[in-house]
Amino acid sequence: MHERSSSALPAFLCKKGFDSEVWKLKNILLAIVLAAVLSVVYVLLSIRGLETQNWVFVVLSISFFSMFFLFLPYRGKMARRPASVYLAFIVSLYVEMYGIPLTAYVFMWLFGYNQVYTLEFLLISLIGQDMFYLVFMYVLFPISLTILVVGMLLIIFGWKEIHEAKGKLVTSGIYSHVRHPQYLGFLLLTFGMNLEWTTFFTLLLWPVIAVVYYRLAKKEEQETEERFGEEYREYKQNVPMLIPRLRKKPPETDL
Repeated sequence: MHERSSSALPAFLCKKGFDSEVWKLKNILLAIVLAAVLSVVYVLLSIRGLETQNWVFVVLSISFFSMFFLFLPYRGKMARRPASVYLAFIVSLYVEMYGIPLTAYVFMWLFGYNQVYTLEFLLISLIGQDMFYLVFMYVLFPISLTILVVGMLLIIFGWKEIHEAKGKLVTSGIYSHVRHPQYLGFLLLTFGMNLEWTTFFTLLLWPVIAVVYYRLAKKEEQETEERFGEEYREYKQNVPMLIPRLRKKPPETDL
């Protein structure tokens, strides 16, 4: 009896470990596929960036990035303000990118420039058009695209893990690295947009987005702590809010 039990336990553990590895592999493959699809969509939405007044692309871009609201499980009065600021950021960015060049008008009024589309284009007068093109295409755009895609994946996979938990506290996966991966995703998403296509108004709006999402996270944590009690307090002590640690903090023990 004892020999059979001892031999069955490792088999169970092996199966559990195998299932865990399969689950991780599926998520990695899904992340690669999603990253490829999202990259292609974003590049297609960006190729018309230097053209003037294309309102079809304004509507398409705003609709695409507004879609990420659907992945937010948290609903409530407090969540409306971050959503409104994020939407204002998206509308401001793409109206200026494909519609009305507001930053150009600001700089024309302040400094007398007559060919300014975004703040980055001011660099052309300093480093030249050819050098700027190389920096933008081979440095700035790839970095901003990477940040954007990481942000979008955090939003999607954050929703996926909450959905699969079915009301339980989520502490595994990306939630073992940060407590609010979806809010971090929105911050990275908007930061990546700003990096690629900085405008006067989005530059002012991004710190506001950071503040309102931080306040939302704090409010949400109060409610979650009331619901899950000590389990959440222990999780909160070991996992950072928004900025991942390079090394995981070992769980605290009574020893």
